[in-house]
Amino acid sequence: MEIRLYNTLSRTIEQFEPVEAGCVRMYSCGPTVYNHVHIGNLRAFLCADILQRVLRIVGGYQVRWVMNITDIDDKTIRDSQPGSAAWKADVMGAQTADPHENLRRLTRYYEQVFLHDIAAIGIRREDLFAMPRATEYIPAMMELIERIWRNGYAYVAGGSVYFDLSAWIREHPYGLLFAVDLEHFVSGARIDADQYEREEVSDFVLWKARKEGEPWWDLVLGDQVLPGRPGWHIECSAMGHELLGLPFDIHTGGVDLRFPHHEDEIAQSAAGYGCSTARFWVHNEFLEVEGQKMSKSLGNFYTLADLLERGLDPLDVRYAMLGAHYQSVYNFTFDGVAAARRARRRVQEYIYQLQEQSGRRSCDVEKLRQQVFAELADNLHTPKALAALFTFIGEHPAVELEPSAQRALLEFFEQLNSIVGVWEIAPRPLVVVPERVRQLAQERWEARLQRDFARADQLRQQIAQEGFAVRDRSDGYDLVPVEE
Repeated sequence: MEIRLYNTLSRTIEQFEPVEAGCVRMYSCGPTVYNHVHIGNLRAFLCADILQRVLRIVGGYQVRWVMNITDIDDKTIRDSQPGSAAWKADVMGAQTADPHENLRRLTRYYEQVFLHDIAAIGIRREDLFAMPRATEYIPAMMELIERIWRNGYAYVAGGSVYFDLSAWIREHPYGLLFAVDLEHFVSGARIDADQYEREEVSDFVLWKARKEGEPWWDLVLGDQVLPGRPGWHIECSAMGHELLGLPFDIHTGGVDLRFPHHEDEIAQSAAGYGCSTARFWVHNEFLEVEGQKMSKSLGNFYTLADLLERGLDPLDVRYAMLGAHYQSVYNFTFDGVAAARRARRRVQEYIYQLQEQSGRRSCDVEKLRQQVFAELADNLHTPKALAALFTFIGEHPAVELEPSAQRALLEFFEQLNSIVGVWEIAPRPLVVVPERVRQLAQERWEARLQRDFARADQLRQQIAQEGFAVRDRSDGYDLVPVEE
């Protein structure tokens, strides 16, 4: 099935075709491992996960998916310094006199936390071709910086190397992904911070001069030796080139990365490698919490660990996020996760029922598959895909369907779950029903046969208090546990 995606570069929805027939090369900006990632970050990683799954299952492509680990930047260096509140001596050990070792310990710890989080939310490590650490590609970054410098788009000042934006914009466009204020750009103005606002358009740092207490490497430019470390933006340019080749097919990330990170990435790659970075740029929108921007000052800043402490199932969180289109702001609410939990369980119950009792009714499973997959193929419209699924479920009770239709549906759910990733395509787990509950259920059944419906309802409530629900059949009943 043909895939259509919104391309930030063209600001239109385009039919997707990879550079290499049958194989998609896709790069996702990954976490900066200086602390726990928040649920807004997780949404970006989840959107990339859904995209690569749709490309595989619906598009029929092989996907080479790379997600980097930023283990050196302003934040990781800051939080690996002596006295940092982020340092956890019980798991990282005592800080040393070696800034390289301190950085390694901090980032390795939070890298493992991140891997645990994405596994919990259903992102499979085996789907990733590579998860490169930035520190492992510093030689490639040095080579790219040297290329940019030799091509006349970089200069040295104060021991740092800066991208010469004034030289670049004389010959090339800048602001391809995000409207920037070039009218007030001042030639020669420089910025050293990894992150900055569009009003601060300026020459940005490629290589930062060494500071006391920071890890460093020696960059050689001509006859100059410049001890220091890479700027943030250069990292993805080098890793994408090394692992996927340029231009690759798709670059993903949150909308906040359009500028300066992705815009600078485009300029660097073109200035150094002489080619574009990616053909498609796919950005997901922000996440809010209860209709407000997520922030620590508002007390609505959540990590996945925070949600687990509140008793939430991470797969319910995953399913809830799929209820909003990736280009829409997702409003995270606890009521919304509760609703997603009920919806997810409704589908799971339907899957169980497909394997337990059959009828004589037929249905068009292929039509359902085409409807659901067409919505996913059309710019990853997960809300419409799930709506089509629930419409079908409401119109086709599982126990009324003939065995061949049930088998076809189970095959469809196997495919769909390869994308959604929140259900079990298996028979209902065996449940031990206490004898007291069995007796109450039998009494209720007999009251029902005697048309004593008031007594039957009373017994149903007692059974519910014991944690079970009764599901009637024409020839009997089933008892299933009720989860809170």
